[in-house]
Amino acid sequence: MRPFQSHGDGTFELVALRALGIGVNLESPVWIWHPENVSLGDRVFVGTGTMLKGYYKNELVLGNDVFLGRGCFLHAAGSIRIGDGARLGDEVKVLTSVHEEAGRDVPILAAPLRFEAVDIGAGAILGDRVIVLPGVTIGAGAVVEDDALVTRDVAPMTRVAGRPARLLKR
Repeated sequence: MRPFQSHGDGTFELVALRALGIGVNLESPVWIWHPENVSLGDRVFVGTGTMLKGYYKNELVLGNDVFLGRGCFLHAAGSIRIGDGARLGDEVKVLTSVHEEAGRDVPILAAPLRFEAVDIGAGAILGDRVIVLPGVTIGAGAVVEDDALVTRDVAPMTRVAGRPARLLKR
């Protein structure tokens, strides 16, 4: 297995972002990797301690009026799009890659990576400590309760909770 490599320290210049809307508030410290693939819409708020892990390919796009709470981690290797007015609570994690199961003889870190996009619709609300797994779409206006583990799509205008997240209300 090859040695681990650093992806850098996440320091960035605002001018390096693919797009930067007006009225953006990045509450220090915020770290952004591959800012050339990160777009922030107008009036975006990013809470302290948040990591936006762009990737050398694909995009991380936050629409207008998006709120990210403290300590969020967005890993956009497979692409992340967050629609206008969406709200993510503190310590939300959005993941877009996973190591494939390659059999008992292959260590998980040596297994091939699979990348899948995550889409969080306009006006969706994700509570504190929610984890969203690769390939998930969360529909517009959906509510994901605190501590949920989202393993499959969430329909628009529904409420889910639990680990794994299950429908509570349409």
